[in-house]
Amino acid sequence: MNNSKRRFVLRTSLAVGTVALAAKAGLLIPSNLLAAWPKDAFTARDFDTAIKTVTGPEGFADGPIEIHAPEIAENGSMVAITVETAMPDVTEMALFVVENRQPLNSKFVLGAGAVPMFSLRVKMAETSDVVAAVKSGGQWYAASREVKVTLGGCGG
Repeated sequence: MNNSKRRFVLRTSLAVGTVALAAKAGLLIPSNLLAAWPKDAFTARDFDTAIKTVTGPEGFADGPIEIHAPEIAENGSMVAITVETAMPDVTEMALFVVENRQPLNSKFVLGAGAVPMFSLRVKMAETSDVVAAVKSGGQWYAASREVKVTLGGCGG
């Protein structure tokens, strides 16, 4: 084995050992992210519980939120939805599908200066209201839109 290969093997071994030691010591566990994960909201079985777990007991007001979704989704297994707003100081965004077994579909925590917009594909079991919630200036706002599903995506 020549010197360059030997150095590469030693460097790689040292790096892998350092990462393994840090993981063993608990330094690589994303505890801050896991602590912020709203488990109760994601496991809630009804919309009212899910939205109150996310927005708190004070609830939300109607807000200037744009939901781009098809009026009729031919296949509920992949419904394209885009949510955006022009509100200032947006720190969190969430998407709910009211009639799904677990209504909270996604929740985002935005960093300073992030553009308050997301686009994704969701599964919808049946025709339902899609509710987008946005936290701006410490207050939650929401808007909804009905999406009609002709073929359910959750086993329907």
